[in-house]
Amino acid sequence: MTSEASTRPSTPAAVPRAAVARPSGALAGRVAVPGDKSMSHRALMLGALAEGETRIEGLLEGEDVLATAAAMAALGAEVERLGPGRWRVAGRGVGRLEEPSAPLDFGNAGTGARLCLGLLVQQPIFAVLVGDASLSRRPMGRVTEPLALGGARFLSRRGGRLPLAVMGPERPQPIRYRLPVASAQVKSALLLAGLAAEGETEVVEAEATRDHTENMLRAFGATVTVEDAADGRHVRLAGPARLTGGPVTVPGDISSAAFPLVAALVCPGSAVTVENVGVNPLRTGLLDCLAEMGARLRLENRREQAGEAVADLAVEAGPLRGIVVPPERAPSMIDEYPVLAVAAAFAEGRTELRGLGELRVKESDRLRATARGLAACGVAVEEGDDWLVVRGLGSSGRPAGGARIEADLDHRIAMAFLVLGLGAAAPVEIDDASPIDTSFPGFAELLRGLGADLA
Repeated sequence: MTSEASTRPSTPAAVPRAAVARPSGALAGRVAVPGDKSMSHRALMLGALAEGETRIEGLLEGEDVLATAAAMAALGAEVERLGPGRWRVAGRGVGRLEEPSAPLDFGNAGTGARLCLGLLVQQPIFAVLVGDASLSRRPMGRVTEPLALGGARFLSRRGGRLPLAVMGPERPQPIRYRLPVASAQVKSALLLAGLAAEGETEVVEAEATRDHTENMLRAFGATVTVEDAADGRHVRLAGPARLTGGPVTVPGDISSAAFPLVAALVCPGSAVTVENVGVNPLRTGLLDCLAEMGARLRLENRREQAGEAVADLAVEAGPLRGIVVPPERAPSMIDEYPVLAVAAAFAEGRTELRGLGELRVKESDRLRATARGLAACGVAVEEGDDWLVVRGLGSSGRPAGGARIEADLDHRIAMAFLVLGLGAAAPVEIDDASPIDTSFPGFAELLRGLGADLA
């Protein structure tokens, strides 16, 4: 069967597209955000490694995930789009991927590229990974160095950056590795590599990171155990493993839900509900922060879906107060810090964010970009190596706005400052909003449907 993903032409570089958010009135309505990006990547990859057929519902169809779908097709899986958010993957089996005939282009998908390395080192094939200008600036050494312990070889640009060539080993070896920094991507790549190794792969993390990979591996039939000890969390996978395809339902992405939630908080009189959002306890740091800030936020209709906690998030505008966010919360909300900083700009008093070093190596230097954007919008902000202090205006007013923000090809920076513009005193313009489609297709339309003045 001809697959849509395998015949999808390479996407040309997006044409820069400015966007403007103007001060808006109350937002109101019920919306659903696109599927969880982390889970969408993993569902496609595990489907490609499984025996039999995997049917996925709710897949995020942003550019990042479509790049992963195309890569799985290039590695020999049968990947087919059945309808909006509905995909079918017929897998090859663990350690049976085909050598790709051309470089695997991941565009802006850092998660896709890093996790795919764990698939490629399962067998002795050669592959080259490439990406766009933003992804090509992001370091891959944090993944390739531990994967090399299992026998794989890598060659890349200086600094461990794309383009990157990989040659898988003849007999993959199990890896035991302690993460030097909290990273679900590194952990996941090692666990995926361990599927083809003879023996136990073990990853030790000082701070628990999102566990979508562990949950989904179990659902596909792998044996994964987790033990909390004095020296950290030990995640172990028994290899070699055999995966079996089956149904996967992807809930809404809490990282995407963050934007309409904060938009409702900063536009007076708003009442918004975001339906069907994944609320995995290792992903809800933002909700904890907003609750501590005094946000009128409720989790309704709690339930479990495909082994993941899901709920509807209802929020109403109201006063916020500054808080101190501890560094240990970073793994549970690393992608939400830019929009949390926007909420802090409207809060009463000082908000201190600690443990933000990982933001330096995202799609952009998000810590620098957030501080620079807030300052341009008239918000008092201080930036350190791994911390940010925001002095909100609270009852004394709202951010001035009136700035043009350089988003640095970063979708989350672009969305965060468009949200700020909705509550600011003057419009905020983003130099290029085209990267938003990598994770949140339909972002502008969704906010306009709630009443936002966004163009």
